[in-house]
Amino acid sequence: MNLQTHAGTDVEFQDIHAVRHDLQSAQAWMSNICGPHELKASYPQRMHFQHAGNVLKSMSTVIGYIEYGTDVTIDIDASVLNSYSISLPISGEQELRKSNGLLMSDSDNGLIVSPYDQQELSITGNCRKIQVAIKCAAMRQVLEELLQRPTQQPIVFETRVGASEGAPAAWWRLVKYLLTEMEQARNFFGHISMARDIERALIKGFILSQSNNYSDELVGLSQSRCPEYLFKAKQFIHEHACDEVDLDELGRAVGVSRFKLYDDFKKYFGLTPTLYLKRFRLEAVRQALLEGGSNENITAVAMRWGFNHLGRFSSDYKKMFLEVPSKTVERSRKL
Repeated sequence: MNLQTHAGTDVEFQDIHAVRHDLQSAQAWMSNICGPHELKASYPQRMHFQHAGNVLKSMSTVIGYIEYGTDVTIDIDASVLNSYSISLPISGEQELRKSNGLLMSDSDNGLIVSPYDQQELSITGNCRKIQVAIKCAAMRQVLEELLQRPTQQPIVFETRVGASEGAPAAWWRLVKYLLTEMEQARNFFGHISMARDIERALIKGFILSQSNNYSDELVGLSQSRCPEYLFKAKQFIHEHACDEVDLDELGRAVGVSRFKLYDDFKKYFGLTPTLYLKRFRLEAVRQALLEGGSNENITAVAMRWGFNHLGRFSSDYKKMFLEVPSKTVERSRKL
C-alpha cells in the first residue's frame, strides 16, 4: 500500500494511491473501502489494479479513480457491504446485474451499488472510472440532518445515476471539480473547516439530486416552515453539548416553556431534545475517532462529550453505527 498523508495540524483528508498486481490484494484493498466482496477475473495474471484519490476523514468518504487492467466481476453480498459505491466510467464500460435486471454503465450513465441488494458488477479491462464511496452511517447521518428527524428505513436510490442532464449530472460535475482541485490545492482543501463542509455537501448533494425513497418527503420539507426557536434550541444544544444541558435552561434560552419545547421538538424533529443531544454527542465522538485515528483515546473522547457510563456509551454507539468504537478507530487506521 502506498498511502500519502499531507502534513499540517489541520489536515482533514489523505491522498491514497494503491497499485496491485494480484487478485487477492486488490480485493483486500477495496474491501476496506466498501466492505467484503468477491473479486473474480478470467485472466488474473493481467491484473493491474490502481486506485488514486482522497479519503475525507470526517465521515470516511473516499473519492477517486479506479481501474483493474483486466476484465473483472465483483460479487456483492448485500448483508456485509458497508458503503454506497457510486461510479462513472471515464473510459470503457461496466454493467450491474440485479434481481430486477441488467444496467449498462458508460461515460453518460453512472450507477450506484447499494448495500441492500444482492448484485454482480462486471467491469471491462479498459474501464477507468470515478468512484465515490460513502459509508452507510454517513449517508444516514446526513439524511437525518436533512429530514430533521431519525430514520427507521435505509435510504434506497434509483440505480442509474445519469451524467448528461439534470441534477445528477450537476453532482457528477461537482465530483470532477473536487478531484481536480484537491490535486491542485491540497492545503486549501485539507483544512478542517473546508473538508468537513465539502464532505457533507457531497453527500447532501447526492441525496437531493438522486431519486430515492425519501425524495418526496425532502421536497415537502423544503416547502414547510419550522419555528425559528427550534433551530435556536438546536444551536444551543450544539454549543453546550459537552456540558450538562437542562431542559428548563434550554427553554429559557429560546424563550418558551420546557413543555412547549419538548412537544414541538418532538413534533418537528421526531425525537426529544434529550435524545437529540445524545445522538449529537455520539456523532461527535465518531467524528473525533475517525479524524484522530490511533491518536485518540476512546475513553477520553467519550468522557469529553459527556458519556460517563462507558458501558452504556459503547452499547449506544454500536446501536447507532453498527460497530463498536474500537472498530471505528481500527478502520480509520487502515485508511
